Amino acid sequence: MDLPGCDPARLERTYAQFALVNRAVAGWRGIYRTWMRPRLSTDSPTSLLDIGCGGGDVSVLLARWAARDGLRLQVTAIDPDPRASLFARGRHASAGVTFRQAAAVELLDEGRKYDLVVSNHVLHHLDGLAAFLAESARLSRGTVIHNDLRRSPAAYALFFAGSWVFTGSYIRQDGLTSIRRSFTAAELAAAAPPGWTVARRAPFRNLLLLDRAFGDHGKGPVSRG
Repeated sequence: MDLPGCDPARLERTYAQFALVNRAVAGWRGIYRTWMRPRLSTDSPTSLLDIGCGGGDVSVLLARWAARDGLRLQVTAIDPDPRASLFARGRHASAGVTFRQAAAVELLDEGRKYDLVVSNHVLHHLDGLAAFLAESARLSRGTVIHNDLRRSPAAYALFFAGSWVFTGSYIRQDGLTSIRRSFTAAELAAAAPPGWTVARRAPFRNLLLLDRAFGDHGKGPVSRG
């Protein structure tokens, strides 16, 4: 699906189906409750940047949950792929999220800063993990949360068995490739620079966390292994 010549109809269906997959297995509701909601306020706005937002479903969920809790969250979602940005803006035009076609380095060049920086299923796509982490850290005033797959034979087998239902899209092909390319918790902890921590989450998730402004408040159990 990353190839420029891939079928546009299948690609749009993939973005739409990713919303179902993320709701089912990405675990953002628990991430929001544990790591994000304690940082939000009813009085002053908190800014959030979603890097590599794809179809934009995670960005919209975070904005919606904060609004339901009466908390002020301003969400900006970026993706360098013009196809993803176009889909997200069209699908979520009334969601109260600012979607931009941009890479993280472009926002750094603009001098942007955000209270929270997040990503979903980005780490395993990267050739330069250290550069991406440095960029996301520079964009954040305090907290960075990168949510990604955790590689295991069980994760691969379960997705292989259950992904037949996602027809007419790249979900199955992309998902199996992504699981193979993803990190174990130990690999991610070894690859991350000092100051980052890895939290294992079910099912088959890694959170890579940087929290410089809020101490231990709101943190869940964090493991380097």
